[in-house]
Amino acid sequence: MAEDPESGGEKTEDPTSRKLSKAREEGQVAKSMEIPSVFVLLAGVTALYASAFYIYQNLVSVFHFNFYFEKIPLLTHFEIIRLLAFHTQKIIFTCIPVMLAIMLIALISNFAQVGFTVSWKAIEPKLSRLDPINGFKQKFTSRAVVEFAKTLIKVGIISMVAYLSIKGKLTEISMLYDYSVGQILLFILKVSFWIFIKVCLIMIVVALLDYAYQKWKFLDDQKMTKKEVKDETKQTEGDPLVKSRIRQLQHETARKRMMAAVPDADVVVTNPTRLAIAIKYDGKEMDAPQVLAKGAGAVAENIRRIANQNDVPLVEDKQLARNLYSSVDIGQAVPMELYQAVAELLAYVYKLKGKKL
Repeated sequence: MAEDPESGGEKTEDPTSRKLSKAREEGQVAKSMEIPSVFVLLAGVTALYASAFYIYQNLVSVFHFNFYFEKIPLLTHFEIIRLLAFHTQKIIFTCIPVMLAIMLIALISNFAQVGFTVSWKAIEPKLSRLDPINGFKQKFTSRAVVEFAKTLIKVGIISMVAYLSIKGKLTEISMLYDYSVGQILLFILKVSFWIFIKVCLIMIVVALLDYAYQKWKFLDDQKMTKKEVKDETKQTEGDPLVKSRIRQLQHETARKRMMAAVPDADVVVTNPTRLAIAIKYDGKEMDAPQVLAKGAGAVAENIRRIANQNDVPLVEDKQLARNLYSSVDIGQAVPMELYQAVAELLAYVYKLKGKKL
């Protein structure tokens, strides 16, 4: 694919959900016009065949009403309105089976492709659509070539099916001179119906292939450059540098709050130099000892420094320090499996301070 200098290079990345959603709002979806066309034609022909007797009865009643007079009607205003109402009603009731089938299948075939969506942008008037140069260019795009190929395929299929169907009925056609007018019409209707059905069944395959092509073409047209993906990520998730700075500030704030809690600790467990965990227990307010602060390296050094400045005892216990550091988060209670070790530690510290556990 050619490079797009305005968007930052070759479009090789799959479209994001945000871009697909935006395209959907603008009325750009993967849709084949062949699918509703074929299924509407199939539904119409099938409904016409299924309701043929019903339509015949309505037409007969219309002819009977118009050509059988017991007396010459007076064409008054009332009579004209009655005639108009009668014929309108007959036309509506005659067309209802076929029209309902066509409308229902049209809605289902479109809904199955794109779901329910209303795009006002797609019907907004655009002056660019009136540009004859762009219109002429559209005639030579890959999409236009595909549409032309589809037209040739459809014409070829219809011609071939019609030819084979009529060829198979040549013997019966040669005997039609012995049939009545009604029988000839019925024969023509039956042959035409089965030609339509065969054409539609074959065109369904063509329509499904066209839908697969339209979906591939749509996703290919929606592809993005690496720069577009990065820009969209910044718009949706924020600039990575800004997010990194925010996280850094959040960590610094949390660390300051943690260090401010160290003077309230009863004891600081050390590793002795790499780890430091500040623990507090208040039997009136707490069900179990809690970790007020913890850290490694420079953070551990600061915890020890603050503890020394505030006369908080430092107790070296490598195993307990490692277990507390790895299994307990700041502000959480000591887990049950460490109760015994922590209780013994606090008892030792309280004994030094003359307090009771």
